[in-house]
Amino acid sequence: MTPGRRTSSAVSAVPGARAGAPDGPPQWHRVLTLLADVSLFIGTRSVWTQAATHRLVLAGVISVCYASILVTGVLALTVRRTRSLARLDLVVLATAVTLTLCAWALNHAGGDEAALTTQAARELVAGHPVYGQPWPWLFQAKGVALTPTMDGGYDFTYGYPPLAPLLTAPLLWLGHAGAPATAAATGALVVGAVVLWRLLPVPWRSAATMVCLGFGFLPMYARQGYPAIIGLALLMPVVVRWPRLGARGRLGAAGVARAACLGAACAAQQLPWFVTPFLLAGIYAVRRGELGGRAAARVCLRIVGVAALTWSLVNAYFAAASPGPWVRGIALPLTQGAVLHGQGLVGVSLYFTHGSDRLDWYGHASVLLTVALLAVFTLFVRRLGPAATVLPWCAFYLATRSQDGYYLMMTPLWLAAAVTAPLPEFAHAWQPRPRPLAGPRRRPALAATAVALVTPALVSAVLAATGTPPLRMDVTAARHSSARTLTRLTLRVANTGGTALTPHYMLTTGRGMSRYWSLVRGPATLPAHSTATVELRAPSGAFTVPSKRSTRLRLRVFTGSPQTLSTRDVRRAELGLRPPRG
Repeated sequence: MTPGRRTSSAVSAVPGARAGAPDGPPQWHRVLTLLADVSLFIGTRSVWTQAATHRLVLAGVISVCYASILVTGVLALTVRRTRSLARLDLVVLATAVTLTLCAWALNHAGGDEAALTTQAARELVAGHPVYGQPWPWLFQAKGVALTPTMDGGYDFTYGYPPLAPLLTAPLLWLGHAGAPATAAATGALVVGAVVLWRLLPVPWRSAATMVCLGFGFLPMYARQGYPAIIGLALLMPVVVRWPRLGARGRLGAAGVARAACLGAACAAQQLPWFVTPFLLAGIYAVRRGELGGRAAARVCLRIVGVAALTWSLVNAYFAAASPGPWVRGIALPLTQGAVLHGQGLVGVSLYFTHGSDRLDWYGHASVLLTVALLAVFTLFVRRLGPAATVLPWCAFYLATRSQDGYYLMMTPLWLAAAVTAPLPEFAHAWQPRPRPLAGPRRRPALAATAVALVTPALVSAVLAATGTPPLRMDVTAARHSSARTLTRLTLRVANTGGTALTPHYMLTTGRGMSRYWSLVRGPATLPAHSTATVELRAPSGAFTVPSKRSTRLRLRVFTGSPQTLSTRDVRRAELGLRPPRG
């Protein structure tokens, strides 16, 4: 076999193949189409079951989608022409869009994100301020979750850039609750999926269907009204072939449009803020390797200028109307001090230990890791370039809010980069090599530099995770209105640290947080090395303990300044409750 000679696969080399017959699609393309087709089964049964009870037309449409999935599965394995398989990819996309819209039609009330975005759109239409306005009544509805803060309060305000309310405002006619916001997010996801499908090379298009609309997780976030979905949809055309943006020193109309999409994505939600520096650093490195430093800088400045102009136009009205609340509002997720939540390292303090008196260091670790990863990316862009859309989310693993949504909501960008920004695109990218890193021992020096950059973040994370709880709590009395309903708790609390603390108490029964118990009697602030007795009242006057014996009861106490968590496992006998049966 001579180098460079194309060979037919073993799959296509079957006995009886006609001489001169056109080559069929590669087997991996068939498998990819089949996987995308199979991914549409996930969650479809529950949607059909819901529709069959009271929305028979939708149930019929979903049944047709089942038939489409089955027939497509057969044809994906049997068609002989590449063009036929490409048409099946389109059928899979259309089926996925139909199922996504059916699911939205059945479940469009949304959660807290949708409620806040819809209310922001209503206030905008009415000419009222959007930022800095608390809307506590929104969280009285069933299924709308509260976000407790470590200072004992809750976040009742809108805390995202304004593009999502602007897109939701024309849809307010859809009804009350969060339906307008969920419609905007679901529509953005569908459009984004179609755009990504169209921009990817033909054999890879079903991967876009699978990642965007299959599996069910991104449509679920869209039905919850997350503004990040809008940001994701706007980033898709930016990330496809992103190393070629500004090639030969020119943006062109397409490049200007992509830069505008980048600015609009940053005006939709804060997550695009984290990936933008990595994309800009990568574009500068590739262009500098191609054109030189000055020309590369001019290209990046044009991209930044167009993006900044777009972002400014979206934010102009809000910044002019109330600049202070607007700044605090769009920075709120970074400054609100929400309680710990997520699947990252904070799980050590939340679930595996009894808390920490150094929770602030989780935030420090996240910031330090973001800066370190950007520096390491710049140093090794020829190797790390394709990972520009994955690296930013690693920092959230160390943050106080490290929920999986921060990772998985941007996974379509991972696919776009994997397919259209492979390693060869970065072969000639510029990599900074100061004199200490350019000598004959450059490999050990570069490795040591990378370790040194990441070490402060890791040290901060270790400090946070190994902290000790500053408060000790003992239950001394409990009052209840029934066998499983608590109304009051009396605690003896000892502050073992050297700082005065203002504790806020909650009783939790699972992985999530609950509402704070209000202080009825006792000091609000505990001086250093002091002990006090406090009496607490259950939220809304009553707290129902689950009947399952396996349910873990934990008393969690947060303080806002400094940020600390103290936890104590509570036995049912301490609360005066009868043990559950079974």
